Amino acid sequence: MSKNLVIVESPAKAKTIEGYLGKDYKVVSSYGHVRDLPKGNKAIDIENGFKPTYEVTKDKKEVIKNLKKDVKGCDMVYLASDDDREGEAISWHLKEALSLNDSNTRRIVFREITKNAILNSIKSPRGIDLDLVNAQQARRILDRLVGFEISPILWRKIKRGLSAGRVQSVAVRLVVEREREVEKFESKSFFKVSALFNINSTKRLKAELPKKFESESDAFAFVNKCVGAEFSIKNLEKKPAKKTPTAPFTTSTLQQEASRKLGFSVSQTMTVAQKLYESGKITYMRTDSVSLSDDAIENAKEAIGELYGNEYIKTRQYKNKSKSAQEAHEAIRPTSFMNQNAGANSGEERLYDLIWKRTISSQMADAQIERTIATIGISTTDQTLTAQGEVIKFDGFLKVYIESTDDEESNGEDSDMLPPLEIAQKLDLNH
Repeated sequence: MSKNLVIVESPAKAKTIEGYLGKDYKVVSSYGHVRDLPKGNKAIDIENGFKPTYEVTKDKKEVIKNLKKDVKGCDMVYLASDDDREGEAISWHLKEALSLNDSNTRRIVFREITKNAILNSIKSPRGIDLDLVNAQQARRILDRLVGFEISPILWRKIKRGLSAGRVQSVAVRLVVEREREVEKFESKSFFKVSALFNINSTKRLKAELPKKFESESDAFAFVNKCVGAEFSIKNLEKKPAKKTPTAPFTTSTLQQEASRKLGFSVSQTMTVAQKLYESGKITYMRTDSVSLSDDAIENAKEAIGELYGNEYIKTRQYKNKSKSAQEAHEAIRPTSFMNQNAGANSGEERLYDLIWKRTISSQMADAQIERTIATIGISTTDQTLTAQGEVIKFDGFLKVYIESTDDEESNGEDSDMLPPLEIAQKLDLNH
């Protein structure tokens, strides 16, 4: 019998962690939550401060039975569920369900599955944070109270089996209010004129007429004026500027960027990220922090210097705008920046590549650019076309990573980048 028992959420973590801790430790899994509110209206005593009643769920009775056997004879039990509200609640429920004593029960947390992180967590255990537990209980109780009232409406109106809760209910309200605004909006058509010029065999320049036409016939009348015209650069306004890299990923920004760049759904992103985390490739994937540890920044600095050169290094620490963000946690990052590739399949490899690039670019030099407004003269009319964009003088972090936007063109080209231009330069219209 091992002297120490460590209980984690997922069985995928157990074997790796046990290998780090050695023969004096046995690592087992709770397979997530072990207790929940029973069905029916008696789960929450509304008259007495919304006191909840919990029971071991049917599918976890055997798990609890086996865990009780594992606990017997152990000197110390370490509760190592995830470092968030849900994880804290799981540890508390385990303590209650297994009747564990405070004297030989400790809570440990880690944000990455690496040997140093696991050993350091064992060296600095703590008690269960009841504030986090109560926060999770409040969320669960609200889900039950609100969801039980609204879910039957969904069954009648949309589809049976759907569930409503505190978040979904508010989201539905926002969607309805927005839809009503859309219905009241009075649309009005207008027409724009744009032109595409060939600069060389690979470069194109897109320009637009600043004026918008109220009718299609007026737009075509202007286009007819331009038939056979000569086009040239009439004026160039250049302003030096810089671009700073975006902060490392939080849970929400990872989901957004994986959707834009990889076409992943939210659930797919989190499933793949969970696999990467459990295999020790990235830090914990549920976080709202954008900060990195000093060790991570130093590791990134070393990798950038080796891969791209010292001129590309510029370390920085990001801070959340929201005061409610959990700054004690780290952003999502690779556990080692020297590993440019990781993953057991294509999905994991692609998501890891995205996380690696986003994080490493956050510690790279600013991109030096030249913001340019080109005015294009038309020989057959006094009106001019305008092209706006940027010319890169030093790529900096752009050498590795460019953040996507929701309105980005589907062809994958960066429409903001301009080719080199000169005043009086003749332009070849792309017919």
